[in-house]
Amino acid sequence: MARYLLIRALSLGLSLVVASVVIFALIEVIPGDPASFMMGLNATEENLAALRAELGLDGSAVDRYLAWIAGMLTGDFGISYTYRVPVAELVLDRLWVSLPLAVYALTLSTLIAFPIGILAAATRGTATDYGIMGATQLSIAIPNFWFAMLLVLLFAVTLRWFSAGGFPGWDDPAAALKALTLPAVALALPQASILARVMRSALLETIDQDYIRTARAKGLS
Repeated sequence: MARYLLIRALSLGLSLVVASVVIFALIEVIPGDPASFMMGLNATEENLAALRAELGLDGSAVDRYLAWIAGMLTGDFGISYTYRVPVAELVLDRLWVSLPLAVYALTLSTLIAFPIGILAAATRGTATDYGIMGATQLSIAIPNFWFAMLLVLLFAVTLRWFSAGGFPGWDDPAAALKALTLPAVALALPQASILARVMRSALLETIDQDYIRTARAKGLS
């Protein structure tokens, strides 16, 4: 077991290294100068040089790659030049909304997918099964953002059951969860469809096993 975990850890570490090198190389080969883009067409060479030095763009590619990796490992993601604050602070501020939203969407997708997958497997080959599989295929094909706009149009604009935007904060948990409901549903629908199809396939594979046929032969429903 320890050997297996060690091999998996090494494989994961190697994959991360390769991915980081590929991402850095792709950014390097993209045409353009970040300093020139940030300062505009009227920037002087002195100002461009100062900004490149501030951003660490005046070093070699190896030095910049190592500095980038060191920053990622230590949580130093640099400064946002749009908001003029550390990027880590921006991430942490939004994590208090993004993480609960992800958990909310995962919970909804699980609660939806399991009974639907079980029902489809139990009614294999019937109109119910075909209808569920068709609906899940349609749900997978619908983009999240388009489905989210439909939810806003129906439940926020037409019915006025939910707010069309904004987040009230966690001082009122009920209002916060209500504000996250429409985004969570939009995120949960495609995942629920995928999970339902996986659940159906896994159940059908299990139903065809020998021990299931033996149990049925002994009178199990």
